[in-house]
Amino acid sequence: MPENSSANTHVPPPSLGSWPLLASEVLHAFPIYRLRRDSRRSPRTGKVHTFLVLDSTDWVNVVPVTPEGNVVLIRQFRHGTGSFVLEVPGGMVDPSDPNPEEAARRELLEETGYTAERFHYLGSVHPNPAIQNNQCHTFLAESARRAQEQHLEGSEDIEVLEVPYGRIAPMIAQREITHALVLTAFFWYERYLRSGRPRREEESREF
Repeated sequence: MPENSSANTHVPPPSLGSWPLLASEVLHAFPIYRLRRDSRRSPRTGKVHTFLVLDSTDWVNVVPVTPEGNVVLIRQFRHGTGSFVLEVPGGMVDPSDPNPEEAARRELLEETGYTAERFHYLGSVHPNPAIQNNQCHTFLAESARRAQEQHLEGSEDIEVLEVPYGRIAPMIAQREITHALVLTAFFWYERYLRSGRPRREEESREF
């Protein structure tokens, strides 16, 4: 099962030293982030530097695959780029979610109206460790089927599409799919397929 990002520790290589945390101050709490200012001392120079950190809960991405081998994608307007973006379903791990898998099940149902017979944990990444402290966990949702209408927030308008998996690589190459975390989700899924799971003919095109 995925671990919470705050529980992860990384031992620095012998040639590098950790930067001791001297002070930490929350500058502002937004609905999805807390903006934090940390002061740390360089182990090389001894000087103190300040860094801005986006303190966030973990995220989830879901790769839903139907019994026919289609991937369920969503298209929505993203305000950062001011454009429509093709993605897989996903979102934040809420405090009420007991674990990331339950968040993945909830986000899949809310954004698409689909449920799945089986969920498999594929892997996790740090979205941007330079300024963020969270992880994004990716799940495979197998035998995904439409079960109900979408349950969208007021700030969401989401189109749901089913795309044969064989089309995903060309869509990435042609920049129809550009979201970095979505590309990561398909990396994890392709790795899962290469681990020995039998492929359908329509899944045979590789990245």
